Amino acid sequence: MRKVLFLVTIVITVALISGCKQTAPKENTAAATTKEFKGVMNLDVRESTPDWEPFIRKTAPAGSPNILFILYDDTGLAAWSPYGGRISMPTLDKLAADGLTYTQWHTVALCSPTRSCINTGRNHNLNGMGAITEGANGFPGYSCQLPPQAVTMAQILNDNGWSTFWIGKNHNVPETDLSAGSSKSQWPLQQGYDRFYGFIGGETNQFYPDLTEDNRAIEPPYGPEEGYHLSKDLADQAIKMISDQKSANPSKPWFMWYNPGANHAPHQAPEEYIAKYKGKFDDGYDAYRNWVLPRMIEKGILPEGTKLTEWNPMPEDQANAADYVRPWESLNDDEKKLFSRLCEVYAAFSEYTDVQIGRIIDHLKATGQYDNTIIMYAADNGASGEGTPNGSVNENKFFNGYPDDLSENMKLLDELGGPNTYEHYPTGWAAAFSTPFKMFKRYSNYSGGTADPLVITWPEGIKARGEIRNQYHHAVDIVPTILEICGLEMPNVYRGVEQYPLSGVSMKYSFDAGPDDPTQKHVQYYAMLGTRAIWQDGWKAVAVHAPLTDKGNFDNDVWELYHVDVDRSESTDLAKENPEKLEALKKLWLEEATKNQALPLDDRTAVQILTIARPTEEAERDLYAYYPHTSAVPEAVAVNIRGKSYKIVANVDISDANASGVIFAHGSRFGGHSLFIKDHKLYYVYNFLGIMEQQLVSSALKPGQYTLGMEFTREKAGEHQESIGTMKLYVNDKEVASGPMTAQVGKFTLVGDGLCVGWDSGDPVSKLYKSPGEFKGGTIAFVKVSTGSEKYIDLETEAARAWATE
Repeated sequence: MRKVLFLVTIVITVALISGCKQTAPKENTAAATTKEFKGVMNLDVRESTPDWEPFIRKTAPAGSPNILFILYDDTGLAAWSPYGGRISMPTLDKLAADGLTYTQWHTVALCSPTRSCINTGRNHNLNGMGAITEGANGFPGYSCQLPPQAVTMAQILNDNGWSTFWIGKNHNVPETDLSAGSSKSQWPLQQGYDRFYGFIGGETNQFYPDLTEDNRAIEPPYGPEEGYHLSKDLADQAIKMISDQKSANPSKPWFMWYNPGANHAPHQAPEEYIAKYKGKFDDGYDAYRNWVLPRMIEKGILPEGTKLTEWNPMPEDQANAADYVRPWESLNDDEKKLFSRLCEVYAAFSEYTDVQIGRIIDHLKATGQYDNTIIMYAADNGASGEGTPNGSVNENKFFNGYPDDLSENMKLLDELGGPNTYEHYPTGWAAAFSTPFKMFKRYSNYSGGTADPLVITWPEGIKARGEIRNQYHHAVDIVPTILEICGLEMPNVYRGVEQYPLSGVSMKYSFDAGPDDPTQKHVQYYAMLGTRAIWQDGWKAVAVHAPLTDKGNFDNDVWELYHVDVDRSESTDLAKENPEKLEALKKLWLEEATKNQALPLDDRTAVQILTIARPTEEAERDLYAYYPHTSAVPEAVAVNIRGKSYKIVANVDISDANASGVIFAHGSRFGGHSLFIKDHKLYYVYNFLGIMEQQLVSSALKPGQYTLGMEFTREKAGEHQESIGTMKLYVNDKEVASGPMTAQVGKFTLVGDGLCVGWDSGDPVSKLYKSPGEFKGGTIAFVKVSTGSEKYIDLETEAARAWATE
């Protein structure tokens, strides 16, 4: 009988091996290929012969380089010192002197889309990343979900023997996939990265970041009072990951994608770095443009004769739009003082982060890894104009369509850059740091949004030192470059799925080229938030259209034509002189846009786009239940109270007369609301955009079981569409306080500071307590939030019944 079973086992094993051979991926895939077992299997292992070959993972060729790709946010071409800018970047200066500085490297004008290009080598719309992940609109080019036809560079490198690490920002996970129970298929570890440490979303507080390690949410290792800043933490983690890998696998190369929070808002930095820039921007942004252009020309970043473009090329009907630049001479003294200080903080943030990156470079040198590490140091889009013409101490106002107030901002002048502000400089500095081009981030039609710094250093692979490269390139060219350097190819089929071809070309030829040798790239289309352009062999056609204006009528847009090979700044429109050339490029744009799934164009406002109802794994409902001892629930999947009436009820058992702490919190000091107990009393605070803490307070609570809650009734919309109404505070079924309330219509934050029960993550909603504000002296059974039409008293009655069943 045993002999029969053994024979049956052998037959099944052979069949399985044969089946694997038949269903294995095609030879041109980079995934591990199933190999035939060639050993001998008998009943006794001592009479059998092993074969390890099918189980050995592929290793990188000996001497393969490490790869470090450093990607800043929101940085125009004229900001940094290697490009002639006023912001000191000591680490980047050294890398530029040791390698190549590219003058015509372009991005997609927005972060998530550009990052998707660097991740896969395909155009952003092919990746489904036609906007930031919060802008998904249900069309293939804007799904904000990376399709299986676009395998990542990390997957290819990982399959071929590289360790792969992602550090810092990841703004490429769909917002509906951010919760603890959601799919992780779009997270870094599921896309070829061995490790992840950073934040998932567009931005985060640098002192109280919303951190994720691998697939789980974590709290920062220490606080700002102990010197914490995210830029320092990320460098610490990068050095640790590299050291861990080299301690166990010294011969194995690695790829690290390093994405600091800089220079995205909130602009926050240590005081000593802010002090270094005191007074350095007092001459204003008009003067900065005139100062920096000659320096850029002198350094070879721009050719002789490059002209300065006008401030704001928008038509008259856009003169008062959020992207308008106020001339420096039109500002009053307080405005000049505020605007200069906002820029000082931005510069300090950039330099401090660069110094932290310098610690990583020093580690590579100290451990003998520097010479054979390809270091690419870049930015993902132009300088950001999201600070509006007046600047902001709370960037979240921009995402709520709410204006800043100068007198309120001036009160925080001495605190700018610290934990109490969430700042962003005004549009004038965005335009200045995008010199000599028109516009800035979000504008894919003009180079102010797409022309970005890129420095490449590789001592063992690049002979040139401190040289300029003027070849025209784009973010989609990074993956082909790295693959060629590593001797790898993008597969036609990956894990059974036919792949989109790479959209870019390798830049490796430029390593040994002359500064002005011809580029090997020939076509690149642009499309972002309704703006669009096409570049072909030195000519560029541009549609005049502002993003996020809800203007539509794209067929009526005026097109401009620039010969950028001789007019780098796009200063002279040649549309009338070359109508045939313009028409040919317009036709080419439509062909490229169609091929890359860039249609339909979407220029709706930020509030309209960010508040689109998107499908989730959970059915739509108007009653949500939350429980203590859980991670913060991200805003994208938490109850949506924006622009609505709502009610909160919580069953709380107070066992200690001195019970205190947070029952419910969502948001931060820059916008949010919280229900908590302090000094024996129940408080509800709605913090409206950091401008005012609206509060209700009860009388003293004694120990016992309570149903506590509040109700907001929206009565009308304000001037800026904010919700205006009445709030009420309840203890059991009794109304104990009421008053007027103003509520946001946009998100509390773009990312982070999620919904919490029993504590408050990150930055506290109210000045009346400190985070985490953990609830003590009792227990919280649950918290329910309703946006339905039922009366508060009915919810309270149902919640109170829960006590009776215990």
